[in-house]
Formats: sequence, C-alpha cells, structure tokens
Amino acid sequence: MAGSIERRLAEAGIVLPELPAAIGSYLPYAFAGDLVFVSGQLPWQEGRIARTGRVGVELSLEDGVAAARLCGLALIAQVRAACSGELDRVEAVVRLGGFVACEAGFADQPKVLNGASDLMVEVFGDPGRHARAAVGVSSLPLDACVEVDGLFRILK
Repeated sequence: MAGSIERRLAEAGIVLPELPAAIGSYLPYAFAGDLVFVSGQLPWQEGRIARTGRVGVELSLEDGVAAARLCGLALIAQVRAACSGELDRVEAVVRLGGFVACEAGFADQPKVLNGASDLMVEVFGDPGRHARAAVGVSSLPLDACVEVDGLFRILK
C-alpha cells in the first residue's frame, strides 16, 4: 500500500519525473548520518531542459517559478530513490539552495525559488518548510534557467 506522501502526490495529480543520469563525476545524492544531500537538479521535462535562458530576459518570472517547481519535482524523485521508494521516511526538508540565471539587477530570485519551496510544503506539509538560499548567476549548466539542490532529514 502506498504511503501517505505517495497518496498526497497521487491526489494532487503530481507525477515525479524519471531520474536523469548524472552528467559528471558526482553522485545524485549522498548520505551523512540521517541527512541526504541531493545534488543540484535542473528543470528536466520529457528528457530535455524545459526552460533555458535567463529569467527576466528571455523568460518571464512565471517561467522561472515553473522551472523551479520542475527542479523541486526532481529533488523529490531523487529523495524517493535515496529512501528506496519510501517517501514517508522523509522527516524534514531541511534546506533548499537555488540558483537563477539572470542579469545583474534582477532581484526576484526568492520569488522564482518559491516554485520549489511551495512544492515541498504541498507534498510534505509542515515538515516541508525549510531554510533556503536564492542566488542570481550569469549562467547555469545546459543553459537551464534554474538549479535547485536540497538537504533532507530521513528516518533510517
């Protein structure tokens, strides 16, 4: 029987993406005690980066928020893999770190990252509330507009 988080995903119509292969010499996630560190996730959709370019230039704020949500879905998919498919083992979303490709002077990185943060609360409830950093950068891998990494506390 599916756990309560899986039921919440199904009831909300949220489908987690297939996990892309790592494109470098790193792990998609790593454990340190009861913490799992999830590597930065890009906004993949249907096998490709869904939104490329800079938020506030080639892309709207809404595009950035949607991209951050896609990154959040990928984070949850990685955590599910780390937990052997048991998302109910997630005790807390501890921290998200987000990077937004934009020009100097763009100051809405926190609004963009709300796409991922709001998803964590939607999926995990109060344990989905977390600390966060939102940083603007000139470019990201594969010309993605957003990248988000995460730290989760897991029941062993």
